[in-house]
Amino acid sequence: MEFRPCIDLHDGKVKQIVGSTLGQENSGVVENFISENDSAYFANMFKRDGLTGGHVIMLGTGNEEAALLAMQTYPNGLQVGGGITAHNAKKYIDAGASHIIVTSYIFHDGQLDMDRLEKLNQTVGKEHIVLDLSCRKRDGKWFVVTDKWTKFSDFEVNETSIPYIEQFCSELLIHAVDVEGKRSGMQEELVQDLALWTSIPTTYAGGVRSLEDLQKFKDLSKGKLHVTIGSALDIFGGDLSYQEVVAFCTER
Repeated sequence: MEFRPCIDLHDGKVKQIVGSTLGQENSGVVENFISENDSAYFANMFKRDGLTGGHVIMLGTGNEEAALLAMQTYPNGLQVGGGITAHNAKKYIDAGASHIIVTSYIFHDGQLDMDRLEKLNQTVGKEHIVLDLSCRKRDGKWFVVTDKWTKFSDFEVNETSIPYIEQFCSELLIHAVDVEGKRSGMQEELVQDLALWTSIPTTYAGGVRSLEDLQKFKDLSKGKLHVTIGSALDIFGGDLSYQEVVAFCTER
């Protein structure tokens, strides 16, 4: 189990927001934290602590400069996502990203677009692709949601679809959308399911808020999954010590 850090970018700044509020038309984005430090500050921190596989997520437009700054600060140490397509993916790899992260580009109109996924593989190679299967539960099943987590796709995350999609990427990133950014605890059933279904490096995001939660996550996943934590960390305005999380995951 590894700790995978995050740098979420919104309006060019490092922020922690409730992701599910991004696509709401009638209300503003709920911001948990806005940092006075730029993306390079956090990239340097993660580099210093030897953390790899962290993700830089561009939440909307106006974040490319900050994302590229993070890549240049920690070459091959960070993954980048948000608006990635087959047309711009190579630019980020060339700029120092270890991987590109995609969701909505390959899941559009409610379906998995294999032409786009294959084009991505041709452009940067499977070894540089992370598929973000951010999901919500509906009728007792997990489905990928797209377009700022506002639209359900018909792609069910289960024991059959995971091995299939793993053929086209080197890692999976899975946000539990309903608890992400809310510091309300993880979706334990999803953690258990992912530990059973996945066979490549997989990072879970959503709701982990304490060292007790981390221990429970390790137990539920049998140490098989990686974890990311955002709003709960003290470096992002929360109560959970970043250094203690790094130590917990490193020592074990």
